[in-house]
Amino acid sequence: MVEVGPGKGALTEPLLARAQRVIAIEVDPPLIHYLQQKFREPIELGRLTLVEGDVLKTPLDSWGRAVIAGNLPYYITSPILEAVFRIGQNWVRGVFLVQAEVAQRITAKPGSRDYGYLSVLAQAHARASILVEVPRGAFHPPPKVDSAAVVLEPLDSAKEFGIEDRAEFLKFASNCFRMKRKTLRNNLSPFFGKEALDGLEEGRLRAEQMGIPELAALHRKLKA
Repeated sequence: MVEVGPGKGALTEPLLARAQRVIAIEVDPPLIHYLQQKFREPIELGRLTLVEGDVLKTPLDSWGRAVIAGNLPYYITSPILEAVFRIGQNWVRGVFLVQAEVAQRITAKPGSRDYGYLSVLAQAHARASILVEVPRGAFHPPPKVDSAAVVLEPLDSAKEFGIEDRAEFLKFASNCFRMKRKTLRNNLSPFFGKEALDGLEEGRLRAEQMGIPELAALHRKLKA
């Protein structure tokens, strides 16, 4: 397993009880020192490897395909998820504790209030579901928001949605949600021209009404 941001090892300990080997990536040198003392035995046995570094600059598949887990800092949740997605399908599963509102956005379905670009980004890479909701009172000191554990199972977007170039599609999807309350015609006209959008029924819709298969189909039409 690869653990993102072990902190003082609250999650590291139960992970060691379940996994043969844990790679824990921590950016804070004092915490690295603390973890070295706390987990001296599993480190000596080779069951725990501490990596001092920024998770956003660390290829998360450096140790082969693994389950990736962590209690993610709320302010960099999206960049960490993007770092996971950058390694393609070189991961087995992701289980992350995130802000409850972000969990809803990651797993949201088209037409719902929470559905947006983050939903498309996550679901173009993985099947996403909420494992368990975690109230703020479960933490000490309690944060100002509730949390939820999200499970991500990597998928092949080419097989699943016919998306051959995922990076190109996601750039297109980002433009679709550029101004969420505007129609696709208004959001995409600067990139494809009004004439191209005028002849398409989808142009009258908003991006939040379109699932990934529909967005992928629209992308293919406009490219053609």
